[in-house]
Amino acid sequence: MYLEHFGLNEPPFRITPHTDFFFEGANRGATLDALVYAITHDEGIVKVSGEVGSGKTMLCRVLMERLPDRVTIIYLANPSLSRDDILYAIADELRLDIPDNARSSVVMRALHDHLIKSYGEGRQVVVLIDEAHAMPTETLEEIRLLSNLETNHSKLLQLVLFGQPELNDILARPDMRQLKERITHNFGLEPLVREDISHYLDFRMRAAGYRGPSIFAPPALKLIEQSSLGLTRRINILADKALLAAFSAGSHQIGTKETQAAIRDCEFSDATYGGGRARGRTRSLWIVIALTILILAGATWLILSRTETGVPAMPAAAPAAPASAATATPPAGAEPAAPTTTSGPPASPQPNAAPPAAAEGTPPGSPPATPPLASLPPAAIPTTTPQPSGSAPNPVASPPANPSAVAAGSASAPVAAIAPTPGAKAEVNLAAPPPKQVKPKFGPLTRERLEAGQIWLQQLPDDHWFIQVFATDASQHAEVETLLRRLSSGKPEMNDIHVYYSELSGRPRLGVTYGNYPTRAAAAADIRELPKPLRANKPYPRKVARLR
Repeated sequence: MYLEHFGLNEPPFRITPHTDFFFEGANRGATLDALVYAITHDEGIVKVSGEVGSGKTMLCRVLMERLPDRVTIIYLANPSLSRDDILYAIADELRLDIPDNARSSVVMRALHDHLIKSYGEGRQVVVLIDEAHAMPTETLEEIRLLSNLETNHSKLLQLVLFGQPELNDILARPDMRQLKERITHNFGLEPLVREDISHYLDFRMRAAGYRGPSIFAPPALKLIEQSSLGLTRRINILADKALLAAFSAGSHQIGTKETQAAIRDCEFSDATYGGGRARGRTRSLWIVIALTILILAGATWLILSRTETGVPAMPAAAPAAPASAATATPPAGAEPAAPTTTSGPPASPQPNAAPPAAAEGTPPGSPPATPPLASLPPAAIPTTTPQPSGSAPNPVASPPANPSAVAAGSASAPVAAIAPTPGAKAEVNLAAPPPKQVKPKFGPLTRERLEAGQIWLQQLPDDHWFIQVFATDASQHAEVETLLRRLSSGKPEMNDIHVYYSELSGRPRLGVTYGNYPTRAAAAADIRELPKPLRANKPYPRKVARLR
């Protein structure tokens, strides 16, 4: 539905294991190489574990394609096979002629003979078992016995187990220790982190034919990471629904709104199968609770011990100094405080006045100590920041309750209440809305093709087609100017090239288009005839109605 809107050749986020969309990042590619090495170098039983939707089946399918031709592959997708059924299933995949009512020992003998024959021909046989965690215990025991099929130098049958984290719990049981000891390699598919999710989404979009800039904004990536828990299947579902939401809104950018709509439409389970992540969260919760109890117990013990020894548990807050504290008698030996005037404007300092005497013990040249505000009388505490001469007063101060008091020079009038002097510099209004964002200054060719593109778009019918040549953020307008400069010196004609500017996706973007065609087929056919600079960015047909 949204393929044409985003210029895609196929859906990018299908949950089926399409091997063309295998993402080799986040250690997936390294795990695949290690699996190929372990199988081709006779490394015994191999185990791959991961949460539901972490990409185990996709990895298994790609592994089947990457193994060399000399390896015979048996893929078992049914985990509920009994002990005898798994032998019949392997024999059936190898096309062995075995009677239906044959005993398991007969099947094992025939299987052993065939494996020896394959080994003599230089061939290997590998069994890939999906959903191994759901196998019965006796079937897992039969797998251990199959691993005993070997020569003096190498194994005759390679086994690879793919399963959820429950498989690790099963193998940790005492009765499974013999099978666990046979496993030579253990691989785990970890969830993707935010940076890996960004690369994963871009990779699948481009694998599906997308050629523009990344459409998933950072807030969208954060929401996808939180909701998907880094599991690729969930990421695919959320991304597909977000693309559909953007298409419905006519947007080319996936932001918070589209991602939240996708999350609301999904019903993911809060629990993760296997209990690995759930157990981790539960364990962390108990650790936090235990630490909280220990802290509270320690605080209680400290308070009780202080109380028993007569030490106050918490320092009491100092009582507020009364208004008459300024007239209190100073301590013996201390100099009396200088009297303060409670009425009239403060006296201006004399130019030749000597600085106040430094307190005893103060080093020469150090600034005089400032008494704490609590020890000063209310009249001595300034209510506003002193302003330089001729500057505007503090605009935050409240107007005086009695304007006439200012003219009378009363001390009850705050200094900041004086009206602004005519001609003083106006203060900046912080509540004013920010200025509107200005378009960047485009180059001359970009401006020319922008103007021509507006006229071109107005004249075209909605059912016509054009070729989308290039698209980028408006901040990268220098790239558009460089492209136009390269095209202006030769073919094609510049009259067929247009530039459009759009803010529909939430941020300014520039696009370069070419041509005008009545049908999609005509536009697609002309792509092959475009010059190399226009074909460098994988152009694709697009409908005029979509651009509008």
